[in-house]
Amino acid sequence: MVEKSPTGAFWPTFYEPFRHLGARLAEWVAPASEASSDDKVYRIAVELPGVRQEDIEITVDDGVVTVKGEKKESREEKGETWYFSERQYGAFSRSFRLPADADPEKITADLKEGVLTLSVAKAGPEALAKSRRIPIG
Repeated sequence: MVEKSPTGAFWPTFYEPFRHLGARLAEWVAPASEASSDDKVYRIAVELPGVRQEDIEITVDDGVVTVKGEKKESREEKGETWYFSERQYGAFSRSFRLPADADPEKITADLKEGVLTLSVAKAGPEALAKSRRIPIG
């Protein structure tokens, strides 16, 4: 017997297990990352093993930092009686919303041993303390 949803429709119950599949797949494919901060800077570390610096693009737009790139790796080995070839290709993208006190004009990036580290300066207290009156009409 086919179970129906409370509304009596078959399709919603059939598709329910697949409803969040896209988000789960994106989490599985996206590079792992971690964030930390201290008094002066936010740091975002993104694991990008095997990705060359020239294959990475970092942008900031409307308070969101995006790291995009493509992994292009191939390996070939030959012996007298054997041959081995392996290729890995794939594009990735990961976005991070900056906190309110982050300064998008002061972002630096460093790639070492397969880990991309973004450093985002925090705005000083004087910048955060600035206030102004907004006139109406």
